[in-house]
Amino acid sequence: MRRLAAWVAAAGLALAGCSAAPSTDPAPPLRVDPALVAQREAAGIPDCPQTPAEAVPVAGGLPDLLLGCLGSGRQVNLAALRGTPMVVNFWAQWCGPCRLEAPYLKEFAERAGEDVLVLGVDYDDPAPDLALEFAAMAGWPYPHVVDPLRQTAGPVRFQGIPVTLYVDADGRIQHRTVGGIHSVDQMVHDAQRFLGVSV
Repeated sequence: MRRLAAWVAAAGLALAGCSAAPSTDPAPPLRVDPALVAQREAAGIPDCPQTPAEAVPVAGGLPDLLLGCLGSGRQVNLAALRGTPMVVNFWAQWCGPCRLEAPYLKEFAERAGEDVLVLGVDYDDPAPDLALEFAAMAGWPYPHVVDPLRQTAGPVRFQGIPVTLYVDADGRIQHRTVGGIHSVDQMVHDAQRFLGVSV
């Protein structure tokens, strides 16, 4: 009986140890319309970064959410995006202020190069083809994930778009701009102040 109890306890510890570590397996691909893939590629918009399906979020960081990539079969776990400072912009093709700030995001991304990962979040947008059309027209040289079900609003704590987050290399949100961006100088200043990156 004592042996059985010891075996059960050891098995319980082993199982507890296994469940504590998140998987490092890449997120499984989604089925995607080949026309959307072609549209993204024709626009020169890169595919999203690969991330594991699971990630442990850091305090004050991006949530453990798996979102599909716009015009791609990849899925991205937001909490797994670490190692490079980031600017994350929430937008939609139907959003007027998002259209006004689009040139500043383009210029900032071009200036930042590989020093800052710029990521768009196409939020509450029912038409991925129109979203890709707008992203192409804006000339955005960075990837975008999609959040058609507005899953990010609660964990990221915002009510409307556009919203832009400045996230450090450890995955912590250091600053948020609520409402439209008014100049590339504003973004350059905020990247320097909150991320310590000069672009």
